[in-house]
Amino acid sequence: MPRVRELEVFRVVLPFGRRSESLLVKLTDYAGMTGWGEALAPQPKTWSRLEESLGALLVGVDWEHPDAVPGTDSAVDMACWDLWTRMRGVPLAHAVGGTRTSLMATVRLEPDKSVEHLVTRVNQQVCAGYGHVTLDIRPGWDVEPVRAVRAAYPALTLAVDGGGSYTDGGQLVALDSYGIEVIERPFPVSDVHAHATLQDQVAAAVAVEARSTAELDDYLTLRAARVLLLRPTAFPSLTEARRAHDRAAAAGWDIQCAGGQGAGLARAATVAVASLPGCTLACDVTQPPRQNQIVTPIVGANAGVIAVPLTQPGLGHTIDEDRVRRMSKDHFQA
Repeated sequence: MPRVRELEVFRVVLPFGRRSESLLVKLTDYAGMTGWGEALAPQPKTWSRLEESLGALLVGVDWEHPDAVPGTDSAVDMACWDLWTRMRGVPLAHAVGGTRTSLMATVRLEPDKSVEHLVTRVNQQVCAGYGHVTLDIRPGWDVEPVRAVRAAYPALTLAVDGGGSYTDGGQLVALDSYGIEVIERPFPVSDVHAHATLQDQVAAAVAVEARSTAELDDYLTLRAARVLLLRPTAFPSLTEARRAHDRAAAAGWDIQCAGGQGAGLARAATVAVASLPGCTLACDVTQPPRQNQIVTPIVGANAGVIAVPLTQPGLGHTIDEDRVRRMSKDHFQA
């Protein structure tokens, strides 16, 4: 039975790329075992709430299972799972019900300065071993780049991600003639009916990024999509993310796991969830820069394949704690 002797929370600013922030939680039990968790782009109120209440919630308190710890957020829940599985000597992937040993990866490419340069970048990724590419699209940057990439690579598995930026489905319907596998997040997530209309008009599967089981249920009821874009760290707990997976899989949906940002811990949890049997589509944890990661081995793809760490307990990675402390902008301990 875990009992936390000490907890630490770090706010780190990632040194490369867009210099986004992560909130890292470290739990240490009375035997010296540690568990780590991460929340991406935390809100200011999250920090103050954890500083005020987390110590009383966890320090010196016995709990049987991570689900028994009340009032936690995603970072604390992840740290509890990491500690709990390390104590039992089992990988997190197995503990949440995962069955896969490796995952196919997609690589995500943002809009470019020209269609020609985009095709060159796709070529670089194909040569690096990727068989699945996701193109970020926006109104005005959609049909032409997709047409060019498809002409250059007729057999490449191709998905597009609208980032919720569309209000009209006309251009998205036009993409369907280019053999797109998935149209991700075409409209704002609140517009269930727009997703349903588009899914009726295209052969490609429409993917929605539901962030709660209640939100997912609205889509399932109207058959408004065929793919769940599952971002585990967007849910309050890994158990809730697993619950969303189970509902989508039971409805016959495919599932894609995503979580490419952060310092590595969130990516590791994404890989664990992506090993669940319903996660049949390419996993997206490849967003650079990998230099931001504080875990060993680095979480990422090799020749388009992501290994699920099954020989180490917990998240399956070693944390560079010295680097965490160097990167930390705020810190408290209880």
